[in-house]
Amino acid sequence: MNPSDSDAGTPVSVKIRERILAARKRFNANDNIAEFIQPGELELLLDEVEGKMKGVLSSLVIDTDNDHNTDETARRVAKMYLKEVFQGRYVKAPAITEFPNAEHLNELMIVGPITVRSACSHHFCPILGKIWIGVLPNEHTNVIGLSKYARLAEWVMGRPQIQEEAVVQLADLIQRKTQPDGLAIVMEASHFCMSWRGVKDMDSKMINSVMRGSFLKDANLRREFLSLIPQKG
Repeated sequence: MNPSDSDAGTPVSVKIRERILAARKRFNANDNIAEFIQPGELELLLDEVEGKMKGVLSSLVIDTDNDHNTDETARRVAKMYLKEVFQGRYVKAPAITEFPNAEHLNELMIVGPITVRSACSHHFCPILGKIWIGVLPNEHTNVIGLSKYARLAEWVMGRPQIQEEAVVQLADLIQRKTQPDGLAIVMEASHFCMSWRGVKDMDSKMINSVMRGSFLKDANLRREFLSLIPQKG
């Protein structure tokens, strides 16, 4: 059945929200809700967001009927949110092929810098940064391709985020996928909510880290990882 054929007149966002509530799940800004979206509903949601954005532009007293620069802005913004910058909320995690650690690799591996883009969930201003990932495998660790770390990071960052929570979400995801002895993630990012508005400080950056397993327990391993990361900034 086409999603638009049932409950005619009910906004698709209401239907999705009702499913989430019935499942007693959370739908915070940085949560993924793809499992509650039925085929065809993302396009309906795009139409709904476009309509709401037209109302926002009208309330901002922008003449979208006669201003050729903004006559399609509502559609562009809706598409940008749902299919680009916030896509990580609305699509399932990328398919990742995992391989056994046939060679029993157990040396430190570092991937990065991985360029990431997100948006602050407070103001929806851009967050632009880089991530470094350190993995200490064991014989039972699942091995994934290097590009897959970037895909997982893009999926987690592709939703409104708080940097501290984003790094933890990414660490949890990689931990589940690979089951390493140790996992370390460092993120450095510029926040436009500080440079574009507010204090308008162009130079400030935020750096935070998550250490799991061996990286948390072994200070020497932690120092080795941090020393091998190129100078940030």
